[in-house]
Amino acid sequence: MLAASRDPIVAIATAPGRGAVGIVRVSGQGLTAFVTSLLGRQPRAREATFLPFPDAAGQPIDHGLALWFPGPHSYTGEDVLELQGHGGPVVLQLLLARCLQVAQSRDGGGPPLLPGLRPARAGEFTERAFLNDKLDLAQAEAVADLIDASTEAAARSASRSLAGAFSDRIHTLRDALVNLRMLVEATLDFPEEEIDFLQKADAAGQLARLRGGLAAVLDEARQGALLRDGLKVVIAGQPNAGKSSLLNALAGAELAIVTPIPGTTRDVVQQTIQIEGVPLHVIDTAGLREGVDVDEVERIGIARAWGQIEAADAVLFLHDLARVDEPSCQAADAAIAAELPDGVTVLHVWNKLDQCPDGVRQPLAETQDGGLAISVKRGDGLQALRQRLLALAGWQHAGDGLFMARERHLQALRRVGEHLDRADEHLSVQAEHLDLLAEELRLAQQALGEITGEFSADDLLGEIFSRFCIGK
Repeated sequence: MLAASRDPIVAIATAPGRGAVGIVRVSGQGLTAFVTSLLGRQPRAREATFLPFPDAAGQPIDHGLALWFPGPHSYTGEDVLELQGHGGPVVLQLLLARCLQVAQSRDGGGPPLLPGLRPARAGEFTERAFLNDKLDLAQAEAVADLIDASTEAAARSASRSLAGAFSDRIHTLRDALVNLRMLVEATLDFPEEEIDFLQKADAAGQLARLRGGLAAVLDEARQGALLRDGLKVVIAGQPNAGKSSLLNALAGAELAIVTPIPGTTRDVVQQTIQIEGVPLHVIDTAGLREGVDVDEVERIGIARAWGQIEAADAVLFLHDLARVDEPSCQAADAAIAAELPDGVTVLHVWNKLDQCPDGVRQPLAETQDGGLAISVKRGDGLQALRQRLLALAGWQHAGDGLFMARERHLQALRRVGEHLDRADEHLSVQAEHLDLLAEELRLAQQALGEITGEFSADDLLGEIFSRFCIGK
């Protein structure tokens, strides 16, 4: 168990700052006496009760709603009390302090009403929901993903994961894997029967279907991870190619300063946009150039630009179509291209189509490295660029049936695939390597179980829940 201590916990469950409503949440075992002392009476279970929240002298700190959820029928699986009052920071801190005070009070000289009540750690309420089997690990992560969703599509996908859509797919794979393991283990346990269990049970067919099902889930998980994490796109190129103008056009706002003076952009400017619900983190960088007229500040900006390029998922290499015939422009572009890191996807974009009479240079641009000719000024080609960015991201799904996924889920699914590939190799020589086949299937099931938390190290769980907000 991740949480060795089962202390009762309390926290302000709403975001910091002022708001119309604020919530203080308490969770633990045996809260009945504490709730009665805190509120002066016991609210009815799962009904909103309007009443004053009194201080130690019996004077109201606030008036609001009390919601009482006796365990195990609660979010955490423990007794849960929620106090919903006005969202002022001072009021909420007074309610939090009052809860801690009441917990230490003694009735008739006896023990404290709720010994050990303490402020909750980040994510501890959801952690307890996981530990008490109210949510599996994928669903618990979906709670944070729903809160952090940056697009409507991401929010809907996180909601589907919270409802169990992703977990259901994992459980289906697990059941098929367990059934295949049973057949293999039976063959190992009863070799004297001289019955080819595996052939009669179509073990090869079962494994093939399992691998096919895994491939489908992995493909959907990639799309879900893209909705969650998005794609980091860096706009790079020479000064005055139109990088800042392109960022402004994609974002639909004047985010970056645009002037004809080389070196205007000195630092990175980032904006997250969405295309068909996919978040794209677009970064404008300083113009890449060398020369004696590059001052120290611009030199730092150029160094930061290269740092962003190295960490990018994709680079939009912006060329100046109006200067494409100039030897100095060609040489500068060639120097930049030579320095681009290996393994980074590069899309060549040729800007300033509006400065080319009758688009005479557009065919030239589009034949070079699959480039795309655009005019940021007129908007020509921007929609095509957006679609090309989606293609670079690997986006294939535009429906509402996706579930949310994380990079750790993708890594686990890839490991499952590797174990199943090796299992297929061992199955082809059944008599010799059945024990190795059984081991690969066991390891595949273990990797699959990491997604839902069936097999998870405590340090992994600590890392996951530490990223939640306090009170959730």
